[in-house]
Amino acid sequence: MKRFAALAGATLFALMTAGCNQIANTHDADVQAIKDVETQWNQDYVAKDLDKLVGHYADDAVLMAPGEAATVGKDAIRNALKQMVSDPTMSLKFQATKVDTSSSGDMGYSYGTYTLTLTDPQSKQLINDHGNYVTVYRKGADGTWKAVSDIASSAVPPPAPAPVPAAKKH
Repeated sequence: MKRFAALAGATLFALMTAGCNQIANTHDADVQAIKDVETQWNQDYVAKDLDKLVGHYADDAVLMAPGEAATVGKDAIRNALKQMVSDPTMSLKFQATKVDTSSSGDMGYSYGTYTLTLTDPQSKQLINDHGNYVTVYRKGADGTWKAVSDIASSAVPPPAPAPVPAAKKH
């Protein structure tokens, strides 16, 4: 009986260790999967493919862009990106500095730098922006990684406010 208990204990330990190793072994593949998502996402920006761009977001995602209110939900993100990709001068490129995932393998993140060129809708002047980003990903039941939080922080100072006209003397 003692042998059976020892054998059962050893078997349980081996199964638990194998389970932990299986989670640990998916880490590198999960990190690579997120890197692959970001490579494709950059290509989708070059192609200005709105459906593919929106497809990188979870239904409940939030997008936070410099100078803009938070955009919540896939439909709102679609509307925000639609205007952006309709700009013929628009160019967005981002490069991760770090990509990592949780030990459970269901959440991940990346952060890095971006460059963005757009036309200012009011002044019609070109805007050249650059800065940093953080994207949080969630792994779906189908194994795909979708952005749940996408945040950009511009390193370009905002323009100075227009000077206040001097008061006229009577």
